[in-house]
Amino acid sequence: MRDETATPLRERNDPRQYDDLATSWWDTRGAFAMLHWIAAARARHLPTPRPGATLLDVACGGGLLVKHTSGYAHVGVDLQRPGLQQAREHGVTVVQADATRLPFADASFDVVVAGEVLEHVRDPWTVVREACRVLAPGGTLVVDTIASTWWGRFSAITMAERLPAGPPPRLHDGALFIDRHQLVATAAAAGVPLRLFGLRPSALDYVRWLAGRRPDVRMVPVRSTAGLFQAVGVKA
Repeated sequence: MRDETATPLRERNDPRQYDDLATSWWDTRGAFAMLHWIAAARARHLPTPRPGATLLDVACGGGLLVKHTSGYAHVGVDLQRPGLQQAREHGVTVVQADATRLPFADASFDVVVAGEVLEHVRDPWTVVREACRVLAPGGTLVVDTIASTWWGRFSAITMAERLPAGPPPRLHDGALFIDRHQLVATAAAAGVPLRLFGLRPSALDYVRWLAGRRPDVRMVPVRSTAGLFQAVGVKA
């Protein structure tokens, strides 16, 4: 479980929190435990890779998705160097860069994923446009983020920050959570029509995980996209 006394108190959404907790990236019972579960759910939307297929992992953090990307040339982009070091150690080709200015040519990747990043940036729509720009025609975009609703704020901050495996305290700023309609419109304007899916942890798995009887928790789809949700689309 996370040790909240071991890290300094930061302002909400301060990216230095990821540096403070960099050694926890690959601890499946640590501060980023739920990110492992969400990465597995994200991977369910990845198409079977063709030979030489490329995948860009925007804001890759410690590279948790790499457990699920066998067959892809996996490139990870992030601003935070400690997370990139973790990702490199686990086999990701890393690039330190800003998600709003991706240093890649148009149509460079067969798959682009942007997991748990849009709700942390001041200009998420530029990140979406950049992700669509570097995605090849026929390629798949996978996004997961948190909706800008009372339920999104309550579930991800008020409730989740108090639960084991929930996000570290003050990691999120609810004012930055994502307008789903604008997300769909922004991606559509860039040639990627999106479908949205809600997500939540399996309650039974979570109880078993707390008891040490499961190594992880399955994220299950739900009809409502008012909290944590995924967006998936194929570029025209």
